[in-house]
Amino acid sequence: MSSRGSGSRSNGALPQTKICQFKLVLLGDMAVGKSSLVLRFVKGQFDEFQETTIGAAFLAQSVCLDDTTVKFEIWDTAGQERYHSLAPMYYRGAQAAIVVFDITKPDTFERAKAWVKELQRQASPNIVIALAGNKADLAEKRLVEYEEAQTYADDTGLLFMETSAKTAMNVNELFLAIAKKMPKTDTQNPTHAARHRGVNLQDPDAHSTRACCGGN
Repeated sequence: MSSRGSGSRSNGALPQTKICQFKLVLLGDMAVGKSSLVLRFVKGQFDEFQETTIGAAFLAQSVCLDDTTVKFEIWDTAGQERYHSLAPMYYRGAQAAIVVFDITKPDTFERAKAWVKELQRQASPNIVIALAGNKADLAEKRLVEYEEAQTYADDTGLLFMETSAKTAMNVNELFLAIAKKMPKTDTQNPTHAARHRGVNLQDPDAHSTRACCGGN
């Protein structure tokens, strides 16, 4: 993917940028839109007929926070039950997780709760967990109320947003919120900053900006 940074200073000097790299895993039932969320975040694209993930897929993307670039190494796991036994291999060592459910399917919300319990029991003790109520563009078909999911998230200490991979609603905002929660100590060599400049999600034009760290 071609490089497109978040802009440079007029004098051509690169600012000193701290690089923090974190492993992030997506979990949730099949067909809730995990892959679509990642595709929207990494490439700014949406595919109505997204292929089913087999096992897991890996992508990478960076976001800019002031003087820090947070690079996410994203593992998008398959939602089919037959791949459940593989999940610990992907969330082991992860510093962040997004658990996704479909707001039009209550059973996927219950499945999301089971994933959260598993993460809290078996994943890293300091893992940052976000709950994403996806397919918010189908609000007229909603069967999981926003207040119910928010209350659950508050009670279990999760970040929570409703998202739409189709319209891009809250997709960048979700990853930005996670980035802000991450400890800024896992740094890379600052000389990599020019190559790993990500999209500045605090920029109002962020939704139309691509970053250089797409996962192809």
